Amino acid sequence: MLDTRNRPLRDLRISVTDRCNFRCTYCMPKEAFGSDYEFLPRANLLTFEEIDRLARVAVSLGVTKVRLTGGEPLMRAGISSLVRMLREIPGITDLTMTTNGSMLTRHADSLAAAGLDRVSVSLDAIDDDVFRSMNDVGFGVRGVLEGIEAAAYAGLGPIKINAVVKRGVNAHAVLEMARYFRGTGHILRFIEFMDVGTKNGWRLDDVVSGMEILRLIHARFPLEPMEPMYAGEVARRYRYADGAGEIGIIASVTAPFCGGCTRLRISAEGSAYTCLFASSGRNLRSLLRSGSGDAALQTTLEELWAERSDRYSEVRSEHTDRPERVEMSYIGG
Repeated sequence: MLDTRNRPLRDLRISVTDRCNFRCTYCMPKEAFGSDYEFLPRANLLTFEEIDRLARVAVSLGVTKVRLTGGEPLMRAGISSLVRMLREIPGITDLTMTTNGSMLTRHADSLAAAGLDRVSVSLDAIDDDVFRSMNDVGFGVRGVLEGIEAAAYAGLGPIKINAVVKRGVNAHAVLEMARYFRGTGHILRFIEFMDVGTKNGWRLDDVVSGMEILRLIHARFPLEPMEPMYAGEVARRYRYADGAGEIGIIASVTAPFCGGCTRLRISAEGSAYTCLFASSGRNLRSLLRSGSGDAALQTTLEELWAERSDRYSEVRSEHTDRPERVEMSYIGG
């Protein structure tokens, strides 16, 4: 199944909640997501059975990789039960989760036992003061590092560490991050600050380009380019010349990869989005709860993908003033 730019559907990203215990300034800033912010009522979230059904239909259309996101997915009660359900779907070869790591010490073993393959952990700085400032709830680095250790011990690796880099905030901490994770077996990935949603105050001047990050690390720890592991891989991979592991650069702003994007995203309330920067999605929850059969659901997804023409990052300059875009907390990163 191909879209209008001949991109196949291979990856399904499912947000299981719009809630998060962090208030990261580039995703859920307190100014917009304060104590009076109204999150989705529980009844509006897809049930595990509905998510399982959606995933099964998506797999029948070519999906092989499923990632659970949020918000913070570990805030969804019983999340290991969902993992266990998805693990039983024939055809899913990679079942993963993106988490801020703050609750991994409590959940790593149960996630692994349920059949989760890997986790990606968001950690924007190894400097405690910088990290506490960025998550804006005072959560310390040690708690995330302990979560990473617990996940590694449980077998949820290789673990990818995702760091969003913002000029004037944590750009100075890039080299320290690289130094810390060298030789650990974890894969550190630096992500350019993106204009997801409309509430994070994005400015192009705040973006530290992937090339700038690469030059900074290479000057201290020489790097060599690596081949992609699969078609459509979003991170450009580099290995340390001394064999101490690898890093990845995700440069959606300065080096867009729209042409290879194979991702469909399901929001916490059950809408399907064909782009991280989309303004609107297709309501699947109404189909799921109206008594429609899997055939109707499959037809809807087929039509949605066949019509897909998204290439926002390639034409970003034309759209940065667009008034509405779905927030990252609804559909994950």
